[in-house]
Amino acid sequence: MVLVQQGDPQAFDELYHRYSTRLLRYFYRMLGGDELKAQDFLQESFLKILNNPDYYDSSRKFSTWIYTIAHNLCKNEYRRMSVRKVLENGDQLDNLPIISNEEIISPTENLDKKNFLNQLMGELNKLELSHKNTFLLRFQENLTIKEIAELMDCKEGTVKSRLFYITKKLAKNLKDYNPFSDEVKNYE
Repeated sequence: MVLVQQGDPQAFDELYHRYSTRLLRYFYRMLGGDELKAQDFLQESFLKILNNPDYYDSSRKFSTWIYTIAHNLCKNEYRRMSVRKVLENGDQLDNLPIISNEEIISPTENLDKKNFLNQLMGELNKLELSHKNTFLLRFQENLTIKEIAELMDCKEGTVKSRLFYITKKLAKNLKDYNPFSDEVKNYE
C-alpha cells in the first residue's frame, strides 16, 4: 500500500489480485447473496483505495483497513434499505466457496453440506448485523479478534463475547447436524 501511495500502478494491481476474491465473498454474504451488488461494492472499495491512498496508515495492517472500508460500505447500504427484507428474500448458497474444490465428497455428503449451509445462513440472517458480521469476519475471513475489534470499533472482549454467544446459539439451533449429539444425550 505504501507503493500505491507513491503512485505505483503495479502495486495496486497486486493488492487487487490478493484481496479481490476474499472481499467479493465477504460482500456476497453480507449483501444477501446478490452477486451483482457484491461486484459493485468490490469495485467501489478499490476505487476508494485508489482515490484516497493517503488515508491508509502504514502502522496498521492493510487487511484491517480494507475490511474496515468494506464493513463501512455494507453499513451504509443497510442504512439505505431494510437489511431484514433483503436477507429474507433468500440466499443463493450454491456458489459459496466454503467447500474446497479439492474435497472429494459423495453426493449424500454434498447434500448434507448444502443443507447445513442453508440452515447456517438462515440462522446467521436471524442475528443482529453486528453479530453476523463478527462471525463472518472471524470464521470466513479468518481475521483475528484484535483485527475485528479494530474494524468494528469495539473492545476485544466484546468480540469474544459476541463469538461465544453466536457459537452457543448456532450449536443449539444446528444440533441436528452434530454427529455426536446422540452420544452427548446418552451421557447427560
